[in-house]
Amino acid sequence: MGLLAKGKPVADKITEEVKKEVEQFKGKNIFPKLKIVRVGEREDDLSYERAAVKRMNSCKIECEVLELSADISQDDFAQELKKVDGDETVHGILLFRPLPKQINENDVKFIISPEKDIDCFNPINVAKVLEGDETGFPPCTPTAAIEILKHYNVPLKGKNAVVLGRSMVVGKPAAMLLLKENASVTICHSKTENLPDVAAKADILIAAIGKSNMVTSDFVKEGAAVIDVGINVDSQGNMTGDVNTTDCIEKCGLITPVPAGVGSVTTAVLAKHVVKACRQINNNIE
Repeated sequence: MGLLAKGKPVADKITEEVKKEVEQFKGKNIFPKLKIVRVGEREDDLSYERAAVKRMNSCKIECEVLELSADISQDDFAQELKKVDGDETVHGILLFRPLPKQINENDVKFIISPEKDIDCFNPINVAKVLEGDETGFPPCTPTAAIEILKHYNVPLKGKNAVVLGRSMVVGKPAAMLLLKENASVTICHSKTENLPDVAAKADILIAAIGKSNMVTSDFVKEGAAVIDVGINVDSQGNMTGDVNTTDCIEKCGLITPVPAGVGSVTTAVLAKHVVKACRQINNNIE
């Protein structure tokens, strides 16, 4: 049976490291601060917001939420975002997406400065992820997946990794982060032929395809590490991942649960990114 790799010990370790850095900053009268920008009241946004605020509080990071009306105009939204970006007390900005249909993301994604863009909305940070530039901020969720693999001592160098999903939020950046760790990466998607056969060659399988319990044991190589990034709700209203954990756990070497897996680490990575942004904005002060 594979190890059920829960996220809590990973998140706790990151949180302790972040708290130490925050205390050091406060000793120099520098106060790391996160600003969350939410448009409307989507339940998934509210859920993440609650978790993020709780994590920032535990790390002693200042946190404010700007709630904007779901019917806000493009121009008004741009002005509000510019105000947040121009606030010198704010070091990191988290903007919940997707935005309402009346707001064109392509017209606003450059407003958040790259140095404050801690969840990779600005294309400059996307390019930094592609280049492996350490000053950039990869999206928090795929970064959390890599943190879990490292925490549980899963070898990455030279290993075959398969990423199920090609979104800019998880799939593509996850592939870039794995490449940075010297894994050999295959990106799969809904049009991939013989998908189970391709996935079953992976030493590391990251599922981020957005379909409940899609990944079954025939997708999994014996002893593989399986990271389930999916967040879905089944017909009974239960939260499920993209992986059928019960079916796969006997075959894999390690598997993350949903809930209590990658999601619990994501907010810790968010806090880590706020501190990193604060450090870089303050000329890499230690």
